Amino acid sequence: MIVGVPMETKTHEYRVSMTPVGVDELVRRNHKVLVENQAGFGSGITNDEFSSVGATIVDTPQEIFAKADMIVKVKEPLEPERKMMREGQTMFTYFHFAADEKLTKGVLDSGSVAIAYETIVDKHGRLPLLTPMSEVAGKMSIQEGAKYLERPMMGRGILLGGIPGVEPAEVLIIGGGVVGTNAAKVAAGLGANVFIMDVDIDRLRYLDDVMPDNVHTVFSDRLALQRYLRTADLIIGAVLIPGARCPVLIAKEMLSHMKPGAVIVDVGVDQGGCCETIHPTTHEEPTYIVDNIVHYGVANMPGAVGRTSTFGLTNATLPYVLKLADAGYEKACRDDLGLAEGINIEGGKVTNRPVAEAFGLEFAPASVAR
Repeated sequence: MIVGVPMETKTHEYRVSMTPVGVDELVRRNHKVLVENQAGFGSGITNDEFSSVGATIVDTPQEIFAKADMIVKVKEPLEPERKMMREGQTMFTYFHFAADEKLTKGVLDSGSVAIAYETIVDKHGRLPLLTPMSEVAGKMSIQEGAKYLERPMMGRGILLGGIPGVEPAEVLIIGGGVVGTNAAKVAAGLGANVFIMDVDIDRLRYLDDVMPDNVHTVFSDRLALQRYLRTADLIIGAVLIPGARCPVLIAKEMLSHMKPGAVIVDVGVDQGGCCETIHPTTHEEPTYIVDNIVHYGVANMPGAVGRTSTFGLTNATLPYVLKLADAGYEKACRDDLGLAEGINIEGGKVTNRPVAEAFGLEFAPASVAR
């Protein structure tokens, strides 16, 4: 199989979808790997490192999309890339279709097979390809939130951990999954007073056992959320429904009851976000103000720490890349039903039910399910 690794084109996206280790494994299995010139630059990986293990360096994405049987990326294909995709080609990347109708229809029109990292499940029902980037995003959410609480950034002018005699910031984390857990660890380590909300009481019991004393668990309901929003300095949106749009939990009218200069970092913005007033931003212009509340909506947060994120992601994706390359997507997905859960679009049909429901499109089971 010919596997293509193009350079990521999203604004300030520094990750690359494969490391030299992955190229080496594929080449040793008699596959051919095309890597776009300087694709690894943002992650500190040179062309020579790729070519030394057998990759062919090509100058343009057009050549990769024209020749590759499977394209491996990090972020969803942007419009110029969607125009290069072709019928029968396998695209393996993060998609987050349910929050982007243009992306969904563009991939449908291409006739390609879209296998989404974020909906693949392992034998324990976990999301193995979402986990490493959720870990990065969770930790970064506090790092970025602390920065934007500073007054020059239009925040409240609060040091997250406070100092002796001055109370620390109050951090509210909505969602106790991977993002929320990692955010709580960092916020607690910096000395903040942390509240983490979830609707899963068993998860809250677990978090209560493992978190330090300055992390408090709260069962999430509408009234509790309204109460804690009023006192929070930093709010982390860490809500996830696999494959579907995030539920809106923070309504616009709630902002007027919050502290002026409070910061919302909505990590789920690439799935629509849990805040009604959030929209995707970039590392170039990461924030905006609504009703005196700072909104941070960068949709590719881990891209800013490209080297860490690239190695964390590819550690998880490589086994699946090898399966797809060795057997082709149909056999690989029949052999691994968790991988089959990643097929969101196949040959012009939507094969993921939440994506179909998000846009009123017809749902069709993937061919491997028949």
